[in-house]
Amino acid sequence: MHYVVVGAGPAGVIACEALRKADPEGQITLVGDEPEPPYSRMAIPYLLVEDIDEAGTHLRKEAGHFEKLRIDIRHDRVLSVEPTQKRLDLGGGGTLEYDKLLIATGSKPMLPPIPGADSPGVHTCWTLADARQILDLAKPGSKVLLIGAGFIGSIILEALAARKVDLTVVEMGDRMVPRMMNETAGGMIKAWCEHKGVRVLTETSVTGIEYRRGDSATAPAEAPRAGITGFFSRLLSGDDNTPATPAPAQDSGPPLHATLNTGETVQADLIISAAGVKPNVDLLRGSGVDIDRGVLINNYFQSSVPDIYAAGDAAQGKDFSTGSMAVHAIQPTAAEHGRIAAQNMAGHATYYAGSFNMNVLDTLGLVSSSFGLWMGVDNGQQAELSDPDRYRYMNLQFQDDVMVGATTLGLTQHVGVLRGLIQGQTPLGPWKDRLLQDPTRIMEAYLDRNHAYG
Repeated sequence: MHYVVVGAGPAGVIACEALRKADPEGQITLVGDEPEPPYSRMAIPYLLVEDIDEAGTHLRKEAGHFEKLRIDIRHDRVLSVEPTQKRLDLGGGGTLEYDKLLIATGSKPMLPPIPGADSPGVHTCWTLADARQILDLAKPGSKVLLIGAGFIGSIILEALAARKVDLTVVEMGDRMVPRMMNETAGGMIKAWCEHKGVRVLTETSVTGIEYRRGDSATAPAEAPRAGITGFFSRLLSGDDNTPATPAPAQDSGPPLHATLNTGETVQADLIISAAGVKPNVDLLRGSGVDIDRGVLINNYFQSSVPDIYAAGDAAQGKDFSTGSMAVHAIQPTAAEHGRIAAQNMAGHATYYAGSFNMNVLDTLGLVSSSFGLWMGVDNGQQAELSDPDRYRYMNLQFQDDVMVGATTLGLTQHVGVLRGLIQGQTPLGPWKDRLLQDPTRIMEAYLDRNHAYG
């Protein structure tokens, strides 16, 4: 049996390791399209603050790890999938045949359609190659513009602030991390960042980017020749005798000029786009595999085409909380997907109840979290505790006597409890009314309910 896994991130690597355990004799090939050992994108911020070197981003640190497991790593890009021939067409030329195929290609950054976004000094922060460029440009005191203050943008924000750059952040939404925090909590994170010296502009977008250094369109024109010689030269060339206005000196400030929808222009040495990601599934176009946002999978990670599976950010499967089809692009989900998908590929049928929406974020020392249906449900109830002066916030969402979602800010001691109650769909009984009055009693509720149903 030849298992081929496309994508060398956490889902792909864990899937290969689980496949080797489930099938000691199978042939395993891991295909990644970057010239790097398998690494974690979530480690890139630690590289930017120089807490680790590039080797520290690698998913497996032990020398010869993949060779010992007889996992063949190929650095190549898959251009297309031919299910009828069970074949991959490769960018480097040639093909690769498979018996079972796992699509674990992750996400790719979305570049906003901004004129000038392809200018020098404008980067995403997604690969090690991106990180090398950013390390070169984000020097202490340099001016940096970050586009996007979602989950990924906020992680990058922290790394940039640690590099002591002069940082401006623009976010189209009315608050920071709008897909994770409600208006109150997102506004408190913004206030915290501003208190820490980061300029944050919400409800703001970049409408254009111009690169001015070395641009022939803005280079100084030849200065008019002075004196009597210049006078006769202008006459002979047909010019009148009005001295030309000297061209302005070339801009010696930051080379990038970003125009905002507010009319303001922000100058920058570096612009980073963190305007969101989308599943990286272009290789499956025309293959017959059903795709919505990601590869549509069932509860056994199977796609609509036999012997093709998907996991991680590239997979769109059942949402634990809603039952709808969703993509949860977070590393814990990718790791879980890789392990269980491998079990199913190896013939050990393993049912998956669905992925769970959970995010934990540290923004300049302020920890926030959200779980499940943090935005609430129709006809539900909520408990809320807000202390903006101390940057403390808690919001619990209920459907009947079951907690279905939660948001916290500046409170870390309840994170595991909140996840356990929501995923366990634990009936709270009389504790629901107590929590509506005082949500900080969540630990008491958890211990009592788990004892009652243990």
